[in-house]
Amino acid sequence: MKGIIFVELIRMAESVMGEEAVDDILEKVNLENDGAFSAVGNYPCRELLQIVDAVGAELGAPVEALHKQFGHWMFGRFVEGYPTFFEGKTDGFDMLESIENEVHVEVRKLYPEVELPTFATEWLAGGQFKMIYASERPLQHFCHGLVEACLLHFKQDVSIEMTERKDGGSFYAEFLMQTAA
Repeated sequence: MKGIIFVELIRMAESVMGEEAVDDILEKVNLENDGAFSAVGNYPCRELLQIVDAVGAELGAPVEALHKQFGHWMFGRFVEGYPTFFEGKTDGFDMLESIENEVHVEVRKLYPEVELPTFATEWLAGGQFKMIYASERPLQHFCHGLVEACLLHFKQDVSIEMTERKDGGSFYAEFLMQTAA
C-alpha cells in the first residue's frame, strides 16, 4: 500500500489528537518501520489497520467510523492534489464511474507496482446507481467515506446503502445510491 495513505492517516489523527498522542500510539503499535512512513514508500495494509485500530481504541471510537472519516479526509487530499481528475465531471456519479478506467489507469502509470481495488459501476432502474468495490484489503468502510465525500463535493443529496461480504481472501462492498427526490 502506498505510503501517502499512511502519511495522510497520521496527519488526520494528529489533527484530532495532536502530534504527541499520535507518536505515543505509533510507539505502542508493533510496526516494521516504527511508524516512519514515506509518501512514496510501500507498506503492508495490516499496518494501516493496526494504526486505525489503535487510534480507535484511544479515542473510544468505532473503527468503521474512523475508516469512513479517513475516506472523507483522503477525498479532500485527492481534490487538492489531483484536480485534473475532477475536470469535466458533471456530478459525483460521473466521477465514480471514472475511477476504474481513468483514475486507476493514471495511477498505474505512475506506480506500476501498486495493487488497487476494482470498481464496477452500473445504472439501475429508477435512477439508482450501483458501485461494487472489490479488494484483497478490508477497506470497504474507507471506500464508503470516499463515496460520501465525492457526492458531497458535487453537492448531491444521495442516500447510500452499503452491503458488504467476504469471499475467501477478498472483500466486497456494494454501494446502492439513490438521489433524493
